[in-house]
Amino acid sequence: MLLSKLVSPWYPTNALGLERGLASVVELERTRNNSALVRRAASVGLDESLIRPSFEETNIANPSELAAIISELSASAGLVKQKRWSVALPEGSTRTAILLLETAPGSNSELEEILTWKMERTFGVALDELSISREKLPPDAQGRARYLIVAARLAVLDEYETVFRTLGWRTGMLLPRHICEGQWLTTNGAQGDGLLLSSSEHGFTALVFRGKQPLILRTVACEPQDCEDEFYRLLLFYRDRRATDNEALLSRLLVLGHALPKSRAAEIVNETLGTSLKPLAAPDLGLEIPGREISFDAIAAPAGLATLSWR
Repeated sequence: MLLSKLVSPWYPTNALGLERGLASVVELERTRNNSALVRRAASVGLDESLIRPSFEETNIANPSELAAIISELSASAGLVKQKRWSVALPEGSTRTAILLLETAPGSNSELEEILTWKMERTFGVALDELSISREKLPPDAQGRARYLIVAARLAVLDEYETVFRTLGWRTGMLLPRHICEGQWLTTNGAQGDGLLLSSSEHGFTALVFRGKQPLILRTVACEPQDCEDEFYRLLLFYRDRRATDNEALLSRLLVLGHALPKSRAAEIVNETLGTSLKPLAAPDLGLEIPGREISFDAIAAPAGLATLSWR
């Protein structure tokens, strides 16, 4: 996946994951059967006030404190000598959208005008304040062009990059957490549709992949008691969408975080779509975690990002 301004062309096998209240590091090794083995990993709880993920406002309350914690964390995992890193940014620090072009532009300049207009409306910010990355996706069932757009405020990115410069790191790839977690649904010859339900501080993000490409992306802000209803509405939208393009039924479900218990999320999916899915666990996704001393949920984002090193 080429996300030009947020991604550099080299992909290390180690990655850092950040979110409010938690930091995790992981290093993977590719096995002979094309699975992934966790060679080193560690996580640490953070003070809730240290990172406050936001698209608009300051994210890091004390950059030097965060740098010290990350340094200790990488040392505890035996990764202190690593200087090249990929980073899964906290949910909420960036925004992601799939933009659909209702009509085909007549020229490249018209395409840029349309995308600029759509991005400004979607993100509500002048583009000169943003780092924008985009990838052209396969067209929809009606042949209309689609683009995956990732946006981050330059000021917010600079906060994180300042911390990494303090550590002497070169961070070649910084991606939203849900994009990193979603990589697990694109591994091992993925076919059909896969759904990621990823918790956020204020609700959840749902990302549907068709094969290896994003199909539907929704970030939902809601109170905890409303998550079930909002998830049900999203599944109805997906069911109606699938009925119009005659594609295969949902075949994979990955639930991460605490917006909904994994078993309850599967119940809602199965009741709504008539499936019999179970939430995927690390072994189902080809990830070996020796000793199980760290949870898959804690490292899913950085580990998913690290798998890009051999794709």
